[in-house]
Amino acid sequence: MTEPDPANGTRLVVSPGKIVLGKGAVDSVGEYADLYGSTALVIATPEIFDIHGDRLLETLEGAGVEPVTYTDVDPDPTVANIEDGYDLWESEDCDVIVTLGGGSSIDAGKGVGVLATNDGEIREFGVDEAGYEGVPNPTPPLIAVNTTTGTGSEATRTIVVTDQETTTKFIVVSQNVVPDVAIEDPELVRTLPPSHTAFTGIDALTHAVEAFVSVKSYSVPDDFARNAIRRIADSFVASWEDGDDLEARTEMLIAQLQAGQAFTNSSVALVHGMARPLGAQLHLPHGLANAILLPYVMEFSADAAPEKYAEVARLFGVADEETPDSVAADRASDAVLELCEEVSLTSYLEQFGDIPSREEYLEVVPKMARDAIDSGSPANNPREPSPEELEELFVTVYDDALAPDSPRRS
Repeated sequence: MTEPDPANGTRLVVSPGKIVLGKGAVDSVGEYADLYGSTALVIATPEIFDIHGDRLLETLEGAGVEPVTYTDVDPDPTVANIEDGYDLWESEDCDVIVTLGGGSSIDAGKGVGVLATNDGEIREFGVDEAGYEGVPNPTPPLIAVNTTTGTGSEATRTIVVTDQETTTKFIVVSQNVVPDVAIEDPELVRTLPPSHTAFTGIDALTHAVEAFVSVKSYSVPDDFARNAIRRIADSFVASWEDGDDLEARTEMLIAQLQAGQAFTNSSVALVHGMARPLGAQLHLPHGLANAILLPYVMEFSADAAPEKYAEVARLFGVADEETPDSVAADRASDAVLELCEEVSLTSYLEQFGDIPSREEYLEVVPKMARDAIDSGSPANNPREPSPEELEELFVTVYDDALAPDSPRRS
């Protein structure tokens, strides 16, 4: 297959084959699963399966599809999760994958799909070993039932996997892992607690902003990103304040989907490069790590792409067309920082993180900086940091947002 050539103006725009959006969308899962097979491997975290599992199983069984459940996925899916899910896929002779949850379950399902149709261990398909588009064969049919308003994984060609042996995360990127069907049902995110609403919402914003300012950005993902940023600016706080506000929840579902479509067709950048090692070292959920880092990376990068960051500020309503780009660009990070404060973002660190002392943190900063650079994502940033600048950024984030007595936490 001939690869698209951006230099000659050709692009590959990827997206789920079908998107089912709206109240009650989950009830169509059985109908779509029946199109693809007869035995579905259902992949979920135990918490999400406890809440929504019965409804999902009912729609599958009602369509004559036999469900086989794997519900041991960790909040950040691991190599072991993917291998265990694949063993069940093989032993039960499954032919379609149904994921229930956010990025954790969807990424685990994608990983199982990679092993089901390709030879090798999942680590061998990481971009650091196989490169981008390093998955030769498409996964089996995959239906992603989304239950968060942040990751956008149901729209992407990316898998984020935790390697517990090395305390690192790696990514697999291939058009061959994009789900066939994405289910977006606002009823499934009504029970999303304020904590997860907060850091998944900022995670979606991170995806949109990074895609928009990336050196690989272009017109199609730019429009996805603009729409996502606008929706988040308008509806995020309302969805956090009242989980039963289905209009706000629906807007955030659409926003995170569009943000996923944006970054999978453009790229992520410095925030994600830093978030993977930060999350692995401090045991932070991926969305919370992204959310903590975003304002600082935006401030660091603004001068390198003032027109783009100025537009972000205008989408947030903190600048207008009369505001010079150089001034507006500086306001973008302030707007995002204020948004984080409105949803008490740093208050969730005590429950969802393992924050070390400053001395212990400084010991791992050089490793985190190396891991960030090795991920390749910082090279997509409008301002590519040196190793020393990366270390300085990590320290600034600790002193300002992570430490128990830091300004943002106190």
